[in-house]
Amino acid sequence: MAYSARLSDIRPFQVMDLLEQAQALENNGHDIIHLEIGEPDFPCPAPIVAAGRRALDKGETRYTPATGITSLKEAIAGHYASAFDVEVDPRRIIITPGASGALLLAAMLLAEQDSRILMADPTYPCNRHFMALMGARVDPVIVGPDSSWQLDDGLVARHWRDDTRVAMLATPSNPTGHVLEGDALARIAHAVRERSGYLLVDEIYQGLTYDVEPITTLSVASDAFVVNSFSKYFGMTGWRLGWLVAPDDAVEPVSRLAQNVFLAASTLSQHAALAAFSPECLDELEHRRHELRRRRDTLLAGLKPLRLVPEVIPEGAFYLWLDISCYTDDSKAFCQRLLDEEGVAITPGSDFALQDGNRYVRIAFTTNQARLEEAIARLSRFLARQESKH
Repeated sequence: MAYSARLSDIRPFQVMDLLEQAQALENNGHDIIHLEIGEPDFPCPAPIVAAGRRALDKGETRYTPATGITSLKEAIAGHYASAFDVEVDPRRIIITPGASGALLLAAMLLAEQDSRILMADPTYPCNRHFMALMGARVDPVIVGPDSSWQLDDGLVARHWRDDTRVAMLATPSNPTGHVLEGDALARIAHAVRERSGYLLVDEIYQGLTYDVEPITTLSVASDAFVVNSFSKYFGMTGWRLGWLVAPDDAVEPVSRLAQNVFLAASTLSQHAALAAFSPECLDELEHRRHELRRRRDTLLAGLKPLRLVPEVIPEGAFYLWLDISCYTDDSKAFCQRLLDEEGVAITPGSDFALQDGNRYVRIAFTTNQARLEEAIARLSRFLARQESKH
């Protein structure tokens, strides 16, 4: 018996196989440096954990409304007001099981069978896969350093077709870490609006910026669909909590979808997340952001002598997107050998880029300074051996 044909559009995520291998090596006593997964080594902030415990003690374990508890929606709206000077009606905020839940709702609402979706190549692969699951056709737009690895309004205009419905952006982006500024976002929003399309923006790394101030698309395009998460900046990965900001006229259909798809996000996680916006927690999160910048700069300095320098310095998230073509044209094999020979786990670019992914790797600066320095030393040894073989 054959399974659904839609599975043919879903490619495996190679980094998960590498993670499984890395963990198996660790279990057998090998010292592995993890630079492959987008999860920093910081623990969940203490105020959030304490709030979760209090909620559990109070018996906050029953279903919530499908779109989330009102107090959390109001807290998120308050964060938009205080951090970005943007007013968002809490009614427009739909709380979801992770950012993936938000993206699923947006894909179900916006993608039609055989309609076209524009997004950058490279991008986070699940962004493509969610649209493919809805029967849409993703048109990957090849981007590079000249556009800071992002779509722009010119690319949107050039690649838009009569059956294109959605342009999807990610800022800061995964895997490249690049940020779209407000003017660029406004121009893209205008280009999409002129074509009667929808703008969908992944902002899950919002807040994690290093050389520019964080912004939200909602400051320049109130009609955009915006996906966000408590996983990255707020450090709540395992709590699985995110949100979608929808235009006013989309709230009812999105709510209807939420009721049927997942009923409600985790009650305990929602109550814990209320503490994410406390002054104590925000101070800790800012300290972590500065630490991530130091880690980025440590890697940039250490990799430069190895001829591994990003073509554009990332301004956000916690990744370096590196061209390794001076050493190999097979990023998957490169990452496999680096893990096997030196115990350093990084991600092949072919996970993210349909075009030229074999020339790139993604390195996550999600471990401490000492481990990053050790990773650079191991990588240096590894590359020296590669060159000696040629």
